Amino acid sequence: MLINTSSNPLITVIHLLSSIGAINWGLVGLFNFNLVTLLFGSFPIIVTILYIIIGFCGVYSFLCLGKLFCKPGIEKAK
Repeated sequence: MLINTSSNPLITVIHLLSSIGAINWGLVGLFNFNLVTLLFGSFPIIVTILYIIIGFCGVYSFLCLGKLFCKPGIEKAK
């Protein structure tokens, strides 16, 4: 079962934050440039909270990948 993100705004936000986190890590890896720290560096608690939220969003997005690759008709083991 695929999730229709257009009908659930929370899922859309979760995937958007995961994408932003991935882009930020790409910037860190390629250019040693951290956009989150640049924008919120003077507020370390906000940076920490953002990383936690984006981390949870990434885990949720990763778990949703399993739904994309499951074959129809296969049931979960009990």
